[in-house]
Amino acid sequence: MAVQAVVFGYHDVGVRCLRVLLDAGVAVPLVVTHRDAADERIWFGSVAQLAQSRGIETLLSEDLNHLRERIRVISPEFMFSFYYRRMLPPEVLALARKGAFNMHGSLLPKYRGRAPVNWAILMGESETGATLHEMVAKPDAGRIVDQQRVPIGPDETAAEVFARVSEAAETVLKRSLPHLLAGTASLKKQDLSKGSYFGARRPEDGRIDWSKSALEIHNLVRAVAPPYPGAFSGTMKILRTRLENRQAPHGKTGPYREGDEWFALCGDGKVLRLLEVELKE
Repeated sequence: MAVQAVVFGYHDVGVRCLRVLLDAGVAVPLVVTHRDAADERIWFGSVAQLAQSRGIETLLSEDLNHLRERIRVISPEFMFSFYYRRMLPPEVLALARKGAFNMHGSLLPKYRGRAPVNWAILMGESETGATLHEMVAKPDAGRIVDQQRVPIGPDETAAEVFARVSEAAETVLKRSLPHLLAGTASLKKQDLSKGSYFGARRPEDGRIDWSKSALEIHNLVRAVAPPYPGAFSGTMKILRTRLENRQAPHGKTGPYREGDEWFALCGDGKVLRLLEVELKE
């Protein structure tokens, strides 16, 4: 009889990792996912569509009592969370007889919490990755099964990096799954002192403070570039920038125009070229 796993999943990572389980012959009797938010731009794959196309029971319910009872009846060996946006309480995790595991979009213990790829770019990191880890009561704090590094280029946006993190997540799961199924996986305890927890980001967090350095502002633009809400200043949305070795014509920080081109003087005296902007009337 095939090993059973209940999957909580969303986004491209959820689609890729659910497909890995199914291709490996793992029986997935239940998938729990989210309703797409009306105010969110949906630019990623649908876990619900994949599950339903494979005839898998798919719940969009946020009723934890109903979920707990349904999972108890299934009594799965494993439980997986692939970019699911809610914490699963210990009483739900305990229903997985051989373990509950989450795929996180960073090199844990760094960037625990929400929006890890966006935060890593904002903080100027040169690499991030994907980590499969055991789920415990604290978010992203359980023992590590495996992880895969992903480089971050100096001008890459969050969406570009996230695409490679999604691929890394698939690689990690493919590499780890045989060991999990065989009971031979080696789990490594995290040293939480070597990383920090980061919270959710809001569209308002894209407001540019021109007193900051050119590099800090460049990193903000990259971290929130479309399909995320974007960086902005007043009525200008700034979608792509590049660090420039040039002098500003004045000492006032903020955007300015030279002919058909936009630039901005930043707090450290350096100039950004604004490669792509949107102006609202």
